[in-house]
Amino acid sequence: MPVGYFSLILHAHLPFVRHPEYPEFLEEDWLYEAITEVYLPLIFILQNLHESGAHPRLAINISPTLCEMLSDKLLETRYTRHLENLLDLARKEVERTRCEEPQFFDAAQMYVKNLSASLHLWNDKYNRNLINAFRQLQEEGVLEIITCGATHGFLPLISTTEAKRAQIEIAVENYQKHFGRKPRGIWLPECAYEPGLETLLKDAGIEYFIGDSHAILYGEPRPRYGVHAPVMCPNGVAVFARDLETSQQVWSAKVGYPGNVVYREFYRDVGWDLPYEYVKPFLHADGNRRNLGLKYYRVTGKTEHKKPYMPELARLKAAEDATDFVGKRIKQAYILRETFAGYAPLVVSPYDAELYGHWWFEGPQFLNFLFRELHVQKDKVRAATPGDFLDAHIPIQIQQPSASSWGENGYYKVWLNEANSWMYPFQHDAERRMTELANRYPEPNPTERRILNQLARELLLAQSSDWAFQIYQGTTVQYSSRRFKSHIHRFNLLADIIGTGEFNEPLLAEIENRDNIFEELDYQIYRS
Repeated sequence: MPVGYFSLILHAHLPFVRHPEYPEFLEEDWLYEAITEVYLPLIFILQNLHESGAHPRLAINISPTLCEMLSDKLLETRYTRHLENLLDLARKEVERTRCEEPQFFDAAQMYVKNLSASLHLWNDKYNRNLINAFRQLQEEGVLEIITCGATHGFLPLISTTEAKRAQIEIAVENYQKHFGRKPRGIWLPECAYEPGLETLLKDAGIEYFIGDSHAILYGEPRPRYGVHAPVMCPNGVAVFARDLETSQQVWSAKVGYPGNVVYREFYRDVGWDLPYEYVKPFLHADGNRRNLGLKYYRVTGKTEHKKPYMPELARLKAAEDATDFVGKRIKQAYILRETFAGYAPLVVSPYDAELYGHWWFEGPQFLNFLFRELHVQKDKVRAATPGDFLDAHIPIQIQQPSASSWGENGYYKVWLNEANSWMYPFQHDAERRMTELANRYPEPNPTERRILNQLARELLLAQSSDWAFQIYQGTTVQYSSRRFKSHIHRFNLLADIIGTGEFNEPLLAEIENRDNIFEELDYQIYRS
């Protein structure tokens, strides 16, 4: 038995952004950037680690909205065009920097190499299907894939039991569609928990959930091992909570690894730095400047005073930081084991997957070195998933967890405050109305069924916690507000139509085509 266990848990999630009514759409770039910078590198690195015998083991939530986007043919085609466009720019940049700005030449060459490899992986190795690539890694024992809320709805702020249940059970059904089995665990959206949610989780067949440290630390009775062991709700659903020390080491841009001066600077991009006429062919048709993904500076000085990015120097630093991280986990394991009188501690480290590669460009390299070092040190600290821990049948303390989230101060402030509180009366009215309509139409005709299923989709999309979060953060406020209002508007429009019986086939078809998430959905899940 090792001294302790380490459980890395990644949260791969993006809100459902798909706009077939436009030939291209800025917010769709969120998905394309994540595929290029996070998902493709992560899959590639984990597969190489597995094939080399390094035995990586981690859990990852691939949210239902992300699964649906990764399986969408329209977005698949648009991403291919996005990647080819970016590779064309990178090739042009190699020639330009060779002559004009040789200090950026190494970085430009790196981008051509990386993007060429990405295009090969996307088109040839994975056949444009990353869900199957993740599924294969699960079947090979590398990943334990878990689920999330259907559209990342903030469960404690959903007003009805039926709507909370729908977020969970639709997620489980969608997981089964994509991965061919039921999920063992769930990443509660925003790690937001309130007492009673475990009943809905157990009813859906969920064995455990990921929560914030507050969930365990302020639960009753006090946790015997702090956050360094799971607890069990009285109904048998286990809770795994994050360790703050590891969060700080990686997450913090100030004191964590990503803030080191040799790593790539996120906020300087050629889409803004290079002459407009030069980058214009690579922008959207509207001609507005935007981030293109090629960045030549490292984290040094103020935004306008940066030194050139040196890929090899950053790679060596990622290896050094991974070794340091594992060394600290070994030290932490020894201290905790002594404190706990011989109990082997479990350090749970949950992060947004997009941190690794998007915000922290070298993050995937860090994970590569991390799992290689963990393999060497497996007798001291062993990588394990929450499911592995449960399968070991180690006794688990019974506890009632506390209401919590991983937002500011550990509670719900980020998603309910003066900036976004206006949303909830509209959302709650729709939640109540959805159950009323589901009860009223137990045996609908085919058109009524289509409308009721689309009503459910619009409600689910309105419930996404991403809209409230972005409004609070002050990022994409206009888009987030518009998205929420649009889904509520379409919900009310369809609800009024089904009430009058005056069906508008072209309107219904247009809405179905635009918000086509969860083809398998059955509205009757909302019945009371």
